[in-house]
Amino acid sequence: MALTLPGFDHIRLPGADGVELAAAVGGSGSPVVLLHGFPQTHLMWRHVAERLAEEHTVICPDLRGYGASDKPTATDPDVYAKRTMAADVVTLAAALGHERFALVGHDRGALVAFRAGLDHPETITHLGILDVVPTLDMWNVLHGVSAAVGYHLFLMAQPPGLPEAMIAGSADAFFGSFLDAWANDPTAMPKDVRAEYLRASAAAVTSIVADYRASAGIDVMHDQADLDAGSQLAMPVTVVQQDWGAQLGYDAAAVWKAWAPDLDHRLTRAGHFMAEEAPDEIAAAIQDLLAR
Repeated sequence: MALTLPGFDHIRLPGADGVELAAAVGGSGSPVVLLHGFPQTHLMWRHVAERLAEEHTVICPDLRGYGASDKPTATDPDVYAKRTMAADVVTLAAALGHERFALVGHDRGALVAFRAGLDHPETITHLGILDVVPTLDMWNVLHGVSAAVGYHLFLMAQPPGLPEAMIAGSADAFFGSFLDAWANDPTAMPKDVRAEYLRASAAAVTSIVADYRASAGIDVMHDQADLDAGSQLAMPVTVVQQDWGAQLGYDAAAVWKAWAPDLDHRLTRAGHFMAEEAPDEIAAAIQDLLAR
């Protein structure tokens, strides 16, 4: 049985296009949706969700293609476009009776949250982003040997077939390498949690690759169209990230400011898995965001 959030209800809810998402729902009050990253499931929010649920209704779905959610075949680029995945989240929240809600995403979930903020400004009241820059900017800041830190982005951008076969052939080693390399505090991810991430990821290789492949194609097109149109995020935005700008040679705050006029940009000493390594810090950042 998959690990999940203790004390939360565990249900399946409709997403877009007939896809069903698994979600943990708990607490009461104004709604906050939390979207997980790679290579994880909604379980990554276990500490933060508990804190937020003291004052809010907290909804933690598995993204389409991940965890216990449906994993549709990528018959066309739209299936795993962040636009479609954002529509999943809006549909899921509406099924719970929430026409407006705050949205926080980490890693892949943050890219979905970013797209939801642009596509559904009347729905997303507050937007939290953990440890990414938008897809278009992500490709633009990866240069030379420093881009090796994101080698998986280039691998999973390749045409269908070889990436899936290579990753499936050594799934635990592949996914486990990110859990090891991106954590500043490995003790924040207990053995049973790590095992759950590896199990869930190994069962979702094809859909995870499809998610990443979309970010080398259709997601870039959508971001570029918004950039060309001058679109910006209308709601308060908080970004918490490692100091990637210093490491890769760009101004991370300036990148985000171009998209988010009402921006609170914060750097953390925690590793990539900051919701697990520094849950008090991340919960406090979200609570500050919701108070704006």
